[in-house]
Amino acid sequence: MSMRAATADEQRHALDIAYRRAHLSLDDLWLAYFTLGGEAGPMEVEAYLHGLMPLPRGQRDMLAHAVNERLDDLTTRLRVPYTRTLRDPTPITGPLAALAGLLDGTLQAAPEELVRLLPLAADALGVRAVLHVIDYAQRQLVPVHLDPAGRGRIVGGEPLGVDSTLAGQAFQRGHAISSPADDRHRMWVPVIDGVERLGVLEITPGDDEDLDDPQLRRDCLWVANLVGHLISAGGAYGDAFDAVRRTKPRSASGELIWNLIPPLTAGTDRFVIAGQFEPCDDVGGDAFDYALSQETARLAIFDATGHSLASGLAAAAALAASRNSRRSGAGLVEQASAIDDVIATHFADRMMYVSGILAEIDLTTGRLRFIVAGHPAPLLLRDGKIVKSLAGDGRGMFGLQMRAMSVGEETLEPGDRLLLYTDGITEARDRDGQFFGSDRLENFLQRADAAGYPPPETVRRLTRAVMEHQHGRLQDDATVLLASWLPTPSEHPAPGTPRRALT
Repeated sequence: MSMRAATADEQRHALDIAYRRAHLSLDDLWLAYFTLGGEAGPMEVEAYLHGLMPLPRGQRDMLAHAVNERLDDLTTRLRVPYTRTLRDPTPITGPLAALAGLLDGTLQAAPEELVRLLPLAADALGVRAVLHVIDYAQRQLVPVHLDPAGRGRIVGGEPLGVDSTLAGQAFQRGHAISSPADDRHRMWVPVIDGVERLGVLEITPGDDEDLDDPQLRRDCLWVANLVGHLISAGGAYGDAFDAVRRTKPRSASGELIWNLIPPLTAGTDRFVIAGQFEPCDDVGGDAFDYALSQETARLAIFDATGHSLASGLAAAAALAASRNSRRSGAGLVEQASAIDDVIATHFADRMMYVSGILAEIDLTTGRLRFIVAGHPAPLLLRDGKIVKSLAGDGRGMFGLQMRAMSVGEETLEPGDRLLLYTDGITEARDRDGQFFGSDRLENFLQRADAAGYPPPETVRRLTRAVMEHQHGRLQDDATVLLASWLPTPSEHPAPGTPRRALT
């Protein structure tokens, strides 16, 4: 409840009562008041308490606050009023208490501190919570716990399959799912940073909590969204969650590429993009990049020749040259020339080149402009069908310094999807030597669209299908980047609907 503003007489009278009940000496009161910035001396404070002299409004409020802090320590309900209406204090239960606890607790804290704070946040909601993070291959959800040995680090527990559990269904669909009534009653809540899927929260009820309560579901979603943001923020300066998400050792080239690419999924109210690598722990020469704004989406995908650390370095150099040129305001042709120069200067003597695609989409008009450099052409999906392969005029691979190049153009429609991929997708072979192939790729994309999968889930299922076709062992990197131009912003969800429904 808010504390109403008080008159000068009401405030002095309440202060006199509270001061005596707080068992403060005059010296203790003055020291606490002075620490808060009080300007009156001890004799002036004593005279004010006895009603012998006035104090300015701000100084009276500092005295009131000094006494109230002491009353907080004593947990008494008595409070001295202020001369102005104050905001309600932070509650000790409910969603605001849960969110504030996570924010305050992770300020200047190690990333793994989040795992210790999560149960406290869940307590404020009257539930229990366990965090499960997604592995980098997006096949398992790994429960995260504090190390029982007490060394302050976090460890992973027995994982849950994304394709075989309710937890996995919540991850795939992007909304909370409750277990059946005859099962151990739990709710699985997706952990998402923006539109990037990072895991799920396992929520179990307290004694009096109903997990089907819509408000509790919304409260848990708020906490899960903040947890997702804190995981991403902590990943910029700590390895704790990264280590749990790795299911296999990562090669040096894989480490290089993973630390250069943007998040696997991102989006605005106009556009969503999702990408993935396979093999995710040993990617050699593939890379992708993107940059989103309210009016423009810029995309890039690269595939260096070979599969080695040198290939990774070439792909990284192409990405860096493109990104540097783009951020300096250069257009597609200038970006392509910058990549040509870097690859020709540093890798041509090793006979290493890079294929790729540069593209930009005007999100106000749908105008797509692109350059295809010795790379598989992008595929355009519209109304659930592949309507075009966007080869354009094409050009040779980056590094051949082809100064004469043309920019292809296409007009997109709201709802269109654009797929960029490397040849490791279509050239993945099964034991009989049969390619995954363009026809299988197109059929897969059309089925995924018909099923209503959002871009992140389509990408996850596509890379899984490619790995299964080649029985888990790829001869070349396989990378996809799927972009979706969303309907107009006027088609917003109803208030309270999670934004991820748009993805």
